[in-house]
Amino acid sequence: MSVSPEPSTAAELRGAGLRVTAARVALLDTVRDGDHLGVEAIAAGVRERVGHISLQAVYEALHALTAAGLVRRIEPAGSPARFEGRVGDNHHHVVCRSCGAVADVDCAVGEIPCLTASDDHGFTIDEAEVIYWGRCPACSAAPGS
Repeated sequence: MSVSPEPSTAAELRGAGLRVTAARVALLDTVRDGDHLGVEAIAAGVRERVGHISLQAVYEALHALTAAGLVRRIEPAGSPARFEGRVGDNHHHVVCRSCGAVADVDCAVGEIPCLTASDDHGFTIDEAEVIYWGRCPACSAAPGS
């Protein structure tokens, strides 16, 4: 099964200085169509679009796309890395303690970086990463919760 890259995805890859391949296009589309996906889910999505791809190739492509700023990697404590296509807006996340569901949370207050450090230790801060923890509606409504 082959996929022809959409001009916008291909142009984004080229604009980021990356070689355009069917696997990279499929990977970027899978991440953007998904919801905070782990590597295994991304690999499965890419395989559905273009056929076989090794897990190592998925890791390498994710690294390249993350370094180019086309994909964002998040790592909630106790959870494997997840990837999303929403980049560059300094949004945050809420994670369910029970099922691990992740959702986006827009920046709560003001301009980037949303938070002012009490002591920046001389750093020029340009981003703040906040993870809210709790229970999703489904887990909160479950019997025995």
